[in-house]
Amino acid sequence: MNNRPILTFLVFVVISAAAWLVVKLSENYTTQAQFRLHIEEVPADRWLSSPEQNVNFSMTTNGFHTLRYKMMREQKRVVGLSLTEVPYRFENGTTYSFSSSYVAEQVAEMLGVNVNDLTMNDSKVFVNMDPLMSKLLPVTLRSDIRPQRQFEVYGIPVLDPASVTVYGPEATIDTLKSVSTQWLTKANVNAGFTETVALDLLDGQIRSEVKTVRATVQVEKFTETDIQVPLTHPDSLHVRFFPDEVTVKCHVSLKDYTGLTPDMFRVEVDKGQLEALQPLLGLSLTAWPPYVQVLNITPEKVEYLIVQ
Repeated sequence: MNNRPILTFLVFVVISAAAWLVVKLSENYTTQAQFRLHIEEVPADRWLSSPEQNVNFSMTTNGFHTLRYKMMREQKRVVGLSLTEVPYRFENGTTYSFSSSYVAEQVAEMLGVNVNDLTMNDSKVFVNMDPLMSKLLPVTLRSDIRPQRQFEVYGIPVLDPASVTVYGPEATIDTLKSVSTQWLTKANVNAGFTETVALDLLDGQIRSEVKTVRATVQVEKFTETDIQVPLTHPDSLHVRFFPDEVTVKCHVSLKDYTGLTPDMFRVEVDKGQLEALQPLLGLSLTAWPPYVQVLNITPEKVEYLIVQ
């Protein structure tokens, strides 16, 4: 069987289709198109709440460029425009504008067409830029530090700098009392360390010239100890307590352990119960070193005898 006539026919069909496609793509078409405009490099004293917006235009060009646009992914249909390179003018309030021709130039370059092939739906692009407010705020460390057994974080972590100036819209800045860091997470810690931690700038809602802080965290080995503390006698009353001293069980670092003395603690009886002549008086710890973690007081109540 001779297949040459069939092959010749198929080749002719392919050539004809290709020729037809080239002719069709060589013709001009008008297409409605849309790009995403991303505005960059806003003036330092202004805040752009919505840096992105859609721009619509009609494009009259040959089918090759039209097909190129149609095949372009939506994520790729983005043009950036710097306000340092575009002359913009004040409209009213917080509204500014610039000519859409600057956007057309960027789109034309991206699509490889003549800028005259594009007709923007709007002659101007409008943007809202609020005046930028500033505020000096303390920095708060967010941390999840897990020391090894018998070790604990000692004192309060030191941040450098301890405060930063942030910038943003007045409505946002007024609500802020501090600036938090990103989470600092460490496990099995048995020694102090210094770590650089990024600030949490609320997903771009605020700005700061300072982007990171240095967090210095002290970690010490701790132990439990018992301190015998005499009860504090109420003024102008002659009272004997039974017992007259209590045991304060506390958690303290080894470096502070040797300097711990009973006079650093103060345990008082409930004066209201004493005046009401209750049979047992409750106790409260009213003073202790800030670096000590008190676990409990034994006993929790004492007997007493008023001496005439």
